[in-house]
Amino acid sequence: MSTSEGGVYRLPVTLRTLDDVDRSGHWLSQGWQDFKRAPGISLAYGSAFVVVGLALTIGLSAMGLGSLILPVAGGFVILAPILVVGLYDVSRRLDAGQPVSLSQCFNAFGRSIGQLSAMGVVLLGCYLVWVRVAMLLFALFFNAQPPSLGEFAEDVVFSLDGAMLLIVGALTGAVFAAVVFSISAISIPLIYDRPIDVLTAIVVSTLAVRSNAKVMFGWAALIVVVTAAGIATAFLGLAVGVPVLAYATWHAYRDVVIHGPVYP
Repeated sequence: MSTSEGGVYRLPVTLRTLDDVDRSGHWLSQGWQDFKRAPGISLAYGSAFVVVGLALTIGLSAMGLGSLILPVAGGFVILAPILVVGLYDVSRRLDAGQPVSLSQCFNAFGRSIGQLSAMGVVLLGCYLVWVRVAMLLFALFFNAQPPSLGEFAEDVVFSLDGAMLLIVGALTGAVFAAVVFSISAISIPLIYDRPIDVLTAIVVSTLAVRSNAKVMFGWAALIVVVTAAGIATAFLGLAVGVPVLAYATWHAYRDVVIHGPVYP
């Protein structure tokens, strides 16, 4: 944890307060530039998300739980930050003028495996809670297990319960996403880049989001838009969207945290 002086904890890094409300667009542009500099690695990494997305869709549909596709896919945003650590390594190497490779992407998890694993457990717990909440909402409004996708679409269009489920689900999801975004916005790049524990990283991320509320709100909205576009294209758009967002997240971290990296 950060050091203490007179009972007050001092953060191990200094945070920058950004004045440019449109900074998120700059981060996305930087992410796109990194994608173009390493297209092969980016597409290979992003394609894994396409395969997982399609597999989940086919599996849930086969079990008659097609209505869970959207909440499960929405939960992807929760787990994604920990799953793209390898892409943070690509951006770091590109910034340093170093060569990049797919094997180095996977080796990146070893830089701080203990703390990254702990953060992964935190996000996995959040994901499981979100899925459980989604199933409880279905039970609350439909008094049954989640219906098939066709039945759910019909219920949403022609019933009050369906419309209420969408409203309550959207509001619940927004609150849940805001909390998860606050704790993970820069915590995972920070853990990867510096020898910092999970609790400190979460505190730093939360403070960074709070001190740059307008910028981070725009960044969160942009993440949602890009992710939704990727999912709407039968997950194919994630092959590009995931790497670009990952690279952009790295640049967001480097923009918000003033201190440079510790690791060589």
